[in-house]
Amino acid sequence: MTDTASPADGTVPPEKLVRVYLKMRTARDALVKDHEAELSKVEASMQQVKLALLAYCKEHNIESVRTKAGLFYRSIRQRYWTNDWESMGKFVVEHNVPELLEKRLHQGNTKTFLEQNPDLLPPGLNVDSEFTVTVRKA
Repeated sequence: MTDTASPADGTVPPEKLVRVYLKMRTARDALVKDHEAELSKVEASMQQVKLALLAYCKEHNIESVRTKAGLFYRSIRQRYWTNDWESMGKFVVEHNVPELLEKRLHQGNTKTFLEQNPDLLPPGLNVDSEFTVTVRKA
């Protein structure tokens, strides 16, 4: 039996399944492309709203606002990283703090270490802090 012949048991031949699958995949890819463009526009608009909410918090020197529509609040997100893994590794060993590592810096442990040891700064450590806003439904 060839790939194009219809099997006697009524199953669909593999060649036909491949054609159908390829058509479906092409259709799916087109849908994804169309929706990605729409989604990108919505996400950009949402980012503008978040920036306006952050500006409102800053302007009024407040951390959260409850409205009839819902609650929004700002918080600080901090990230820690290093560009000098060799020095960081030596620091970790010297101060016996392996909990700072994951293959990247462990964010919570690094923050705690810095708070508990303000006089020790690991070489190559970078810190990025920014306000973020979270929106919750009422």
